[in-house]
Amino acid sequence: MTSIIIDILIGIAAGVLSGLFGIGGGIIIIPALIFFRHFPQLKAQGTSLVAMLPPVGIFAFLEYYKKGNVDVYSGIIICVTMLIAAKYGAQLAAVLPVDIMKKIFGIFIILVGIKTFFGK
Repeated sequence: MTSIIIDILIGIAAGVLSGLFGIGGGIIIIPALIFFRHFPQLKAQGTSLVAMLPPVGIFAFLEYYKKGNVDVYSGIIICVTMLIAAKYGAQLAAVLPVDIMKKIFGIFIILVGIKTFFGK
């Protein structure tokens, strides 16, 4: 049950930030699956493709899937919650000043980079 809640939270974060900054999979879903679900790198990448399959590429997903590096269930949960949350992120982006959005985005990217670099 905890993993489902984490997947929903990842989908919400990816959706809101996608709507807010126009980002999603690689920058949000993959690090979140690694840090919060403790997925190995390749499984996080493959699972991220499930969530983003329609716009990203079915062929990349199939390669990860064939090698066992996909959690389809988590990917679908993230996809659905991301779809819903992206609407709210886009609405937030419409009202935030551009300078604030740039600063929030920059801080977010730095924090993800630091965690990725120093993480296990």
